[in-house]
Amino acid sequence: MNYNPGIHHRRSIRLKGYDYSQPGLYFVTICTQDRLPLFGKIKNRQMVLNDAGIMVKNWWNELSNKYPNIELHRHITMPNHFHGIIQIVGADLCVCPDDERDGPILQGEHAGSPLQAMVQWFKTMTTNQYICNVKRFGWGPFKGKLWQRNYYEHIIRDEKSYNLLSEYIVNNPRNWKADTYYCQA
Repeated sequence: MNYNPGIHHRRSIRLKGYDYSQPGLYFVTICTQDRLPLFGKIKNRQMVLNDAGIMVKNWWNELSNKYPNIELHRHITMPNHFHGIIQIVGADLCVCPDDERDGPILQGEHAGSPLQAMVQWFKTMTTNQYICNVKRFGWGPFKGKLWQRNYYEHIIRDEKSYNLLSEYIVNNPRNWKADTYYCQA
């Protein structure tokens, strides 16, 4: 089917006009395509990661090496999705060319890479390694894409919200059967 903007429009779930590269705390949820349970199982209300789940967790932890202006907070890999809190901290100097004769000048500060770039990098790295391990170790295959096209984010605006979301992440395996993303594996 050819692209038709009347049918194939993509509605952004991002807050219009918000700069997702500015310092702050962000809660993200990323789901597997078709909600396939590829990363492990819930046993006795605890998440038991398989090798693919461990790989996802390891790439999450690599985010702070790729993006040194972030701190990673609570996170969990679930059978078919991932939750994590990212904090963008500090500011980087932005180098912008003013005039070719004068060379680059410092234009002030910006927070760094936007949240969507971090999520995209995470999805790319995990997908690439997953594909390699399907071939190498026989991990369960997936159709088309490992992750669904978009992701859910929430701007954490206060300590109460941070605490509630942290608690949600910690308790996600215990509450699995009531979870929005629940599926029997």
